[in-house]
Amino acid sequence: MKKIMMFLTIGATVALLALPVAAQQTQPAAPAATAKDSCPPETRDALYKTFTENRTKDQKQAYDAGKKYLACTIAAPTESQTKIIEYLTRWVTAYEKGDRWNRFTDELYNKKNYPEAFKIGGEILKDEPDNTKAIVHMGANGYLVAPLKNPQLTTEAVDYAKRGLQALEGGKTVDDWTPLQNQNVAVAYLNYTIGTLTVEKEPEIALKHLIKSAQFETPLKKSAVTYALIAGAYETGPYAKQSQEYKDKFSGKDETPESKLALANIHQLVDRMIDGYARAVALAGSDANLAAQKTTWNDSLKQWFKFRNPDQPETGVDAVIAGILSKPLPPEPTPITVLPPAPTSTTTSGTPASGSTGTGNGAAAPAKPAATPSATPAASNTKPAPTATPKKPRR
Repeated sequence: MKKIMMFLTIGATVALLALPVAAQQTQPAAPAATAKDSCPPETRDALYKTFTENRTKDQKQAYDAGKKYLACTIAAPTESQTKIIEYLTRWVTAYEKGDRWNRFTDELYNKKNYPEAFKIGGEILKDEPDNTKAIVHMGANGYLVAPLKNPQLTTEAVDYAKRGLQALEGGKTVDDWTPLQNQNVAVAYLNYTIGTLTVEKEPEIALKHLIKSAQFETPLKKSAVTYALIAGAYETGPYAKQSQEYKDKFSGKDETPESKLALANIHQLVDRMIDGYARAVALAGSDANLAAQKTTWNDSLKQWFKFRNPDQPETGVDAVIAGILSKPLPPEPTPITVLPPAPTSTTTSGTPASGSTGTGNGAAAPAKPAATPSATPAASNTKPAPTATPKKPRR
């Protein structure tokens, strides 16, 4: 209510001083309502009395009375009535402007009415284009618009998230982070919004933001969905690109130092995919809401583990899952430019059907996340499935 009081003190109170004395005192007898008047005189008088009695002690009640008075059309208002209407119009406008933030946060956090919240937020930004607080709150909650399948709202959410990150990285801040708690939480969710809403069309860009979102102590760090999305972004982004390039350049040809180097870089990506799916499975645990997704993630994990470790039993996956949350989340791999030393033992070549179960699923709304870990299975000489086409990540 502080902001409301500020608007009303600076704006409406000034208007009050300009209101004729006659309008503030007992109203003269109004003419009888005509056929075109929507309210009888006694109703208007009662509404105005309620307004004047509450404009300082109960502004919400005063606002409601003022709005109702303004809704009463008068066919031929007197000079006094005209001044009251003009004053109430200014007062109600000032109140609504001051109350916008309360309505904005109520729609965003309590009612979860994202279209309405974004509408009010847009009105705030129209008057205050550099309102970092409004931009950050819309951007940080932007990932929640995904189920609405509203392209315009999705575009706005991504834009607000990008603008929010740019503002915070440029040194701007806000006076009150509630309910985001602090800047780190805001940064995590701003990155998550960009990652989740762009992963299907721009997985390589989304990947960077998803990894950043898991760096802070927020619920996202403990969310199985976060890591499933990271694994899926690797699979449909850099892995899909590099495996296709490998197929185009080396399929059906003798192995060369160049093909070995390409394969080594692909193996790094598969190791990150194994890491992400293992985290997703471990964090999903016995959560009934993630049971279906967990099965899919586990299938993907087994597939990619077998691809990288063709000579190991499938039970090796259990060890990866058991230890994954004790390890830090690995960053994106640095491209290998020099071949690593040859392994002491060779393994047979395998070709996983990466289009079958490697779906990169990030289903459901994110749970609330916290640990960080990574598994890097032993290297192998396994070649990528040259004809495989990874499926798009699915929420």
